[in-house]
Amino acid sequence: MKDQHFRTIAFQGMSGSYSDLACRMVYPALETLPSVSFEAAFQAVREKKADLAMIPVDNTLAGRVADVHHLIPNGELYIIREHFQQIRHCLLGLPGARLEDLTDVHSHIHALPQCRKIIEELRLNKHVVADTAKAASDIRKWQDKTQAAIGSDLAAQIYKLEILKTDVQDAAHNTTRFLVFSRENSIPPLERGRQYLTSFCFEVRNIPAALYKALGGFATNGVQMVKLESYVDKHFNVARFFADVEGHIHEDSLQLAFEELGFFAKRVVHLGTYPAHDFRNTLKDSAEADAYSI
Repeated sequence: MKDQHFRTIAFQGMSGSYSDLACRMVYPALETLPSVSFEAAFQAVREKKADLAMIPVDNTLAGRVADVHHLIPNGELYIIREHFQQIRHCLLGLPGARLEDLTDVHSHIHALPQCRKIIEELRLNKHVVADTAKAASDIRKWQDKTQAAIGSDLAAQIYKLEILKTDVQDAAHNTTRFLVFSRENSIPPLERGRQYLTSFCFEVRNIPAALYKALGGFATNGVQMVKLESYVDKHFNVARFFADVEGHIHEDSLQLAFEELGFFAKRVVHLGTYPAHDFRNTLKDSAEADAYSI
């Protein structure tokens, strides 16, 4: 399916959130659809209320986004793209508000500690809300110039707030990895010189060294694994693994690795093959690369 056939993309949160910003960065021509939860965003695609869903999965500071990976294998959707979004927090207030008059700041539970320096410098009282866009919406609603929000420049635009200070995050490398989901497993053609990722989940058989044996085929066939995460069931037994590997599903090396995986895994689900984002080239030569490796 070509991009021009897409019309709507769902995301978790309110308009002006960083997920909304990511949608507009990658698909500027698409209508963005706010959703109350990650499950609701997946559901919107399954029910054809949206063509795509933009879902955050990792952040260089906060780590794995809670709950998302549990939904991915059950979502009946496929990964068609990845996107790395640099998070540039802004301190937002009502038009005419002054930094010296601020007393409180409102934002997402992860955004507040990411901006500790400016909060301490201004001696602001911290308040946690559902997401950064909700904080911006509240500031606009309250019409109180002592109240501020930490959010995106998009939120400032949507809720008609003033950006009192830009780039208030403590760490410059604050970046979130997003995955784009579709109802169709749109595998791109294999092109020489292009980098690809393949994502999948699997369950191993209950035998000694099952995981070691299952992953052996990737090592012997020269396939680089860039992510491996485990999940437990209600009995606290390791039941499922989620993995990203470098390579295209149609490459011989990956085909052989999956063939060997099949001997030791009782269930393998291919979640998608998609082009690697250019941001990965910068990660390989920087310390941030550790945040996206096992």
